[in-house]
Amino acid sequence: MIYFDNGATSYPKPKSVVNAVNYAMNNCANPGRSGHRLSLKSSELIFKCRENLAMLFDLDNAEKIIFTNNCTTALNTVIKGTLKSGDHVIISSLEHNAVLRPVAALEKQGVSYSVAEVVQGDDEQTIGNFRGLINAKTKMIICTHASNVFGIKLPVNRIAAMCKIYGILFCVDAAQTAGIEPISLKNSDIDYLCTAGHKGLYGPMGTGVLVINSERTPDSLTQGGTGSFSADINQPDVLPDKYESGTPNVSGIAGLNEGVKFVLNRGTENISSYEAQLAQRLYDGLSNIGRVELYTAFPDSESCAPVISFNIKDMDCEQTAERLNKFNIAVRAGLHCAPLAHKSMGTLEKGTVRAVMSVFNNRAQVNYFLNAVNKISKV
Repeated sequence: MIYFDNGATSYPKPKSVVNAVNYAMNNCANPGRSGHRLSLKSSELIFKCRENLAMLFDLDNAEKIIFTNNCTTALNTVIKGTLKSGDHVIISSLEHNAVLRPVAALEKQGVSYSVAEVVQGDDEQTIGNFRGLINAKTKMIICTHASNVFGIKLPVNRIAAMCKIYGILFCVDAAQTAGIEPISLKNSDIDYLCTAGHKGLYGPMGTGVLVINSERTPDSLTQGGTGSFSADINQPDVLPDKYESGTPNVSGIAGLNEGVKFVLNRGTENISSYEAQLAQRLYDGLSNIGRVELYTAFPDSESCAPVISFNIKDMDCEQTAERLNKFNIAVRAGLHCAPLAHKSMGTLEKGTVRAVMSVFNNRAQVNYFLNAVNKISKV
């Protein structure tokens, strides 16, 4: 199979990831709960993963790395653990439902939100749109690093600097960029970074990461056993214990650790450059097929992640994906859990076909994909 659905989860996983999961299943026990060898092995493994993630994100303190079930859980922790009645939050027009739905749910508790329009190719206007929505009650801005549908990247470092000037917290959804784009949190004004462990970090599904880069920590969504301060009925305030109640996903974290090591060994700059070349080749090829509709400008690595959305004129996106499947090509079609992004780009009624590159794809696969789309477009 030619797999271009890496925006949902990366495939294949490095062999080291699969081996690490199997090893943990057979050699690890519950970490931090006992003093025997298997328990200590788990604790050591988890700590090594924190250290490698801290290295990847250029962070001094590995204890600020919090493990979650997925990026959605990380985002919910920040959103619901920070915003209270009377607060105002600003999100972008390209947000995934992992941001939109929690924010919308908080409206019932007196939290208001505004949507800042992202202007493709005009960072100044985009920043101006965020700035224009700030009011006296604005507590936080949340935005994606890159759209999971169209790949459009937001100027997150400049938005972070603006937030600091206004005394506003800033949270970034890096589900589509972590492991693909260099991200440095050292001396950064990003307060919270949320990401999936199973996409650009090549870990197993069911893993996510919350990086807390602020002294202002959200309330924890869950309380329970942490293996620490057990005589105290209150949830510990120390990191990472505050957010990691219950038995952790040791096998998943073991796999994630190897995925992060894979990225560190390859280098995010090299990964970014390689995937951008594939995305650009795909874009050029699609732009030369008469009935194909593309929705973004040419995907240069500065402004876009390697995500291409398109449609074939007069053909339903699901039908296009189904026909590509007959060529043994895996893509995703529909709204991609991001109705705001589709509304912004005028595709809410019809959705799009999405192709996302990874380091395991190559030029020959892109050429085969283009040949398949060309044949389908002529039907």
